[in-house]
Amino acid sequence: MNTIRTRLLLALLGMLVLVALVMGVVTYRNVLTETEALFDYQLKQMALSLRDQGEIDANQADALADEQFDFVVQIWTMDGRSIYATRNHRALPSRALLGFADVPVEGQTWRTFSVATPGRVIQVAQPVGIRQRLAANAALRSVMPLLLLAPVMALMAWWLASLTLAPLRRVVAEVRSRDEQLLQPLTEQGLPDDVSPLVSALNGLLQRLGQTLETQRAFLSDAAHELRSPLTALKLQIGSLKRAPDEAARTEAIAVLSDGIDRAARIVEQLLTLARSEPGAQPAVMEPLDLNEVVRQAVADTVPYALSRGSEFVLHADAPVSVRGDKLGLAVLVRNLADNAVRYSPKGSRIELRVFNDDGVPTLQVDDTGPGIPPSERKRVFDRFYRRAAGGEEGTGLGLAIVKSVAERHGASVVLGDSPLGGLRVTVRFA
Repeated sequence: MNTIRTRLLLALLGMLVLVALVMGVVTYRNVLTETEALFDYQLKQMALSLRDQGEIDANQADALADEQFDFVVQIWTMDGRSIYATRNHRALPSRALLGFADVPVEGQTWRTFSVATPGRVIQVAQPVGIRQRLAANAALRSVMPLLLLAPVMALMAWWLASLTLAPLRRVVAEVRSRDEQLLQPLTEQGLPDDVSPLVSALNGLLQRLGQTLETQRAFLSDAAHELRSPLTALKLQIGSLKRAPDEAARTEAIAVLSDGIDRAARIVEQLLTLARSEPGAQPAVMEPLDLNEVVRQAVADTVPYALSRGSEFVLHADAPVSVRGDKLGLAVLVRNLADNAVRYSPKGSRIELRVFNDDGVPTLQVDDTGPGIPPSERKRVFDRFYRRAAGGEEGTGLGLAIVKSVAERHGASVVLGDSPLGGLRVTVRFA
């Protein structure tokens, strides 16, 4: 399983095994070395004790001759004649090398220590195989506790890993219990410092997700409400068309029905535009653009509607103004501002658009001659489906909401103010 717990356990167990092996090897070698030194010390002390002794009495000789005694003592005269040996042995070292020496005899190695006195040479010998076996046993006994503790340490590592990851498992359980209807923040109390930032980030995500879902629910509810009225009106107008008694009545009913269809189509179109302009709805292609050219093309799309009302656009755009943005999104922003300016201004009005650099900041201004918006309502008009009764014009209440959404995607600000023409001034300042 590719989990943090498994990785942590494997890392801890691997570290424990490695440490146990290193400590075992080091301890084993140290014990071997110390045991060998202890055996050499015993050889030396035994030889030196016999050096100071004139004769070996019978009791001591019997003790040294015991078959279970690993040491062999031999004494020679200065001319090399053997005068004493602790016991008969088929193969004993036959010569003495003063001090410590390893003497091979018929395939067997003896560890010897010899010392000379004025009248004799004393040698104490011990088979190397016995020494190694005893040293190995001592080393194994010293390592055995570590080997026995290894499983206990592994269990402790498992327990510690489980205890350490308990807060994370609690967070996972809380996240699994959440759904689109349950977006309360996760508990942050008692969490370690390593997990707390993650939980804080998740809480922020849950909060934003809750806000997004709430906005979408409100949007769908408002959209359904807005579409219900024109669709109901269309049904009534179709009924009026069917009941028209003459050609003039039918013509009037068809005209009213056409207006209703246009209004419903405009609502649907703006709903789709608003959905596409939401942050994160689709990846925007940001590229260097000339804001003058974007505004000129967008206004050209609105000119037919302006001409139908006898209104005109005046575009003040001299030097190129560079901005980085989404061409389609900016065109939607400009068209909605131009459309609103025409729609809420009296017929035959003049709408002015200015594109300029304000201390290096690309800026777009739209001035109209309409009734304007009181300062107390300038925040609310950016809400979806919020409409003001002005000039008798019927709108969808989505134009400025779309403008705000597109502006936010471009890091721009939208400010409403009073226009010198007597109506509303909309200023869009790009980052």
